[in-house]
Amino acid sequence: MTIRVLVADDQDLVRAGFCMIIDARDDLEVVGEAGDGDQAVREAARLRPDVVLMDVRMPGTDGITATRQITSGDDPPKVIILTTFDLDEPLYAALRAGASGFLLKDVRPPELADAVRVVSRGEALLAPTVTRRLLDRFVAVQPSEPVLPERLSELTDREVEVLQLVARAASNAEIAKHLVLAEATVKTHVSAVLRKLGARDRVHAVVMAYDLGIVRPRPSA
Repeated sequence: MTIRVLVADDQDLVRAGFCMIIDARDDLEVVGEAGDGDQAVREAARLRPDVVLMDVRMPGTDGITATRQITSGDDPPKVIILTTFDLDEPLYAALRAGASGFLLKDVRPPELADAVRVVSRGEALLAPTVTRRLLDRFVAVQPSEPVLPERLSELTDREVEVLQLVARAASNAEIAKHLVLAEATVKTHVSAVLRKLGARDRVHAVVMAYDLGIVRPRPSA
């Protein structure tokens, strides 16, 4: 099945380069382009792509706002945020807006193509080291047992444990070792957590855990 991609970037040469990389793959296809955030929102609604490559800084509606609008609808496309700088603040804002991935614009062509494939499968495009840095900057795990909001009432005790470890950016293998479970069992628990929370991927589950009280802001130094 061909993965349909919308490319949004205000720089014509950059946008053309990304389109060439995508169209050079047999399983990927550029179905549309946008030069600003407003156009990206319109084209996403019109074309219904599987994945949107979204620049952060564009004239008018920026990439974060456009991402929020695009992902707020029913069955939205996955969004990969593209930026020139590896900064925590836009990364965090992008994830809270609904993005499923975050890439620097100097990404190599094979890595860009793989990123589109990964995100289209519903997986998050964030290496554990990036996720850990993000969480170190913005959140810390609650030191005591949290009072779970009603939104989390469907989770079993084990699923809450798994969610807390996911919030520490632990991989499935690390969770399995910590809880003394088979990795396949952990994968099942993670899938159940995502389904019950309505999260797109494990990174969004972390953001939701922050919002719901499983994790809290790190105190200022």
